[in-house]
Amino acid sequence: RHVRLQPMLDEIADDYAGRLKVCKIDVDANREVAAQYSVRGIPTLMLFRNGELSGTQVGALSKAQLTAFVDGVV
Repeated sequence: RHVRLQPMLDEIADDYAGRLKVCKIDVDANREVAAQYSVRGIPTLMLFRNGELSGTQVGALSKAQLTAFVDGVV
């Protein structure tokens, strides 16, 4: 599931260049971060604004859903 998300994240990073930074974390290798943000499913997308968590989406998304999610915060 999350493998199909990667190309869309790359597009989002390009589309929102200068306004948004896409970062990925391996939750298996970073269990403390996953626990801190209560990650229970993969993929989990989180948007941060000014260092604060602004939105969370769990599960696979279409490109339109991903764009709407990002637009809701950016």
